[in-house]
Amino acid sequence: QVQLVESGGGLVQVGGSLRLSCAASGRTSSPFAMGWFRQAPGKEREFVSAINWNGGATNYAKSVKGRFTIFKDADENTVYLQMNGLEPEDTAVYYCAARPYSFATTAGEYNYWGLGTQVTVSS
Repeated sequence: QVQLVESGGGLVQVGGSLRLSCAASGRTSSPFAMGWFRQAPGKEREFVSAINWNGGATNYAKSVKGRFTIFKDADENTVYLQMNGLEPEDTAVYYCAARPYSFATTAGEYNYWGLGTQVTVSS
């Protein structure tokens, strides 16, 4: 089992920045890919970004590419999502997820999930 805890969400103005963190615990000796998803009210959960188990490959949704950066600290078993140039459309609950080895872009392919952290961008 892997436990995931997100942090770093909050309220920010348009154009501002936030850094989300996802701390993993439990069976972290196994190699896991990590992903970030988000869900706005009344909408389905959507893929944001992901990174594979060794940090050698990343992927981004078109809507965030160039504004968001995913990276990991292997020593701390933590994955970060640096979010710059935030827009009102980025308002959502952001979830961290994990799956073995390589990343995926669909929520159903992830085995473990955190409880989420709220990001609100005000205009």
